[in-house]
Amino acid sequence: MRFISYAQNNEDVLLWRALGHVQDGFYIDVGASDPVEHSVTKAFYDSGWHGINIEPLPAHIEAFQEQRPRDINLALAAGSLEGSLTLYDVPAVRGWASPEAAVAEMHRAEGHTVAELAVPVRPLSAICAEHVRGEIHFLKIDVEGFEAEVLRGMDFERWRPWVLVIEATLPNSRETNHEAWEALVTGQRYRYAWFDGLNRYYVADEHPELMAHFGIQPNVFDEYISWHLDRAWIANAAVGRALQERDQQLDTARAELHDMIQFAGALELEKQDALNEIARLHVELAEIPRLQAALAQAHAEGERVTLWARDLEQRLVATLNSTSWRITAPMRFVMRRGPDSMANLARRKAKGAARRGLRWLTSREAVRRTILPLVLRSPRLQALVSRTLVAAKRSLADAAPASDVPSALRELPQSAREALDQLRRAYAPHQE
Repeated sequence: MRFISYAQNNEDVLLWRALGHVQDGFYIDVGASDPVEHSVTKAFYDSGWHGINIEPLPAHIEAFQEQRPRDINLALAAGSLEGSLTLYDVPAVRGWASPEAAVAEMHRAEGHTVAELAVPVRPLSAICAEHVRGEIHFLKIDVEGFEAEVLRGMDFERWRPWVLVIEATLPNSRETNHEAWEALVTGQRYRYAWFDGLNRYYVADEHPELMAHFGIQPNVFDEYISWHLDRAWIANAAVGRALQERDQQLDTARAELHDMIQFAGALELEKQDALNEIARLHVELAEIPRLQAALAQAHAEGERVTLWARDLEQRLVATLNSTSWRITAPMRFVMRRGPDSMANLARRKAKGAARRGLRWLTSREAVRRTILPLVLRSPRLQALVSRTLVAAKRSLADAAPASDVPSALRELPQSAREALDQLRRAYAPHQE
């Protein structure tokens, strides 16, 4: 797996190289400072280890209580004797708190504000006696110049950490100071293994196999990345996801904008159609007064025609019902027929008289009984009577009125009926 290094100078990479095979290991971190940033133990805790974190500043130990529930988190300082001491803290720089007054004066000389507070002190041997129940796989000490006092309070005969990691430079300096305390380590059967520019590493004599892991600085073959880089990658991935989501939102917004533009175009077309329809209606509304005037004129014309037709009808009825019209009927008939018509009229009158005489003779029973034997005796009289009867029958058929003539008009002459028909045809359009 890829190892994430949280330590300030990759100390956890070297320790993992040597101790990564240990399951459920145990550590002690003196001067733990922070549960994540610059922590030598964070990667091991994430891998299932647990241990003791010693941090004298109360504000710092609260973070351990929240984030390291499997660990033993102690708000005190480790020293050579039980008691208390004055701790000099630099609030602006995490990890610079020190029990050494000389270190505090150096920070003040550099312009930093230094705060003083009293903290309890316990020897490491007493802490181990209370809390340790098995092997201690590594002990890390970073106390800003107070390393010798911490080592004097440790019983290395009873408690044998496999590896020691001890800060070996003056605070915020490359100058080493291990000469002041190294004998307290090497004199307890520990061998120097490595210096990484900040810390010195020591291996217990009973674990010589670990020495081979400290001959080379952390490198690409350790397959690790720093926590800061991992956090940057995570942040970058989050930014990438956010950008991708934003791109998707932009695409969605573009699609919605495109739809809105199309919708706006459709609305514009509908608006133009509505304006055209309004213009057409305005034109039609402008025509309404003219149409109303034309309608009024047509109505007046219709009234006038109706009055004329009614007057004509009254005159026609008066004419047809007048005595002069009835008296002059024969004259009008003669005038239409001419001389030939007069001769025909005389003949028809003669024939009519013969027919009427024949009807009179035949309607009298006594006359029929007297004349009929005489007619039967004379063939010539029979022929004359026969022709007279045939002619009478034909005349009656010709004189029969047409079936489509109303009964009220059948007594009028044909010429009168034709004149009335012509008047009716002339009046019909006006009625419509």
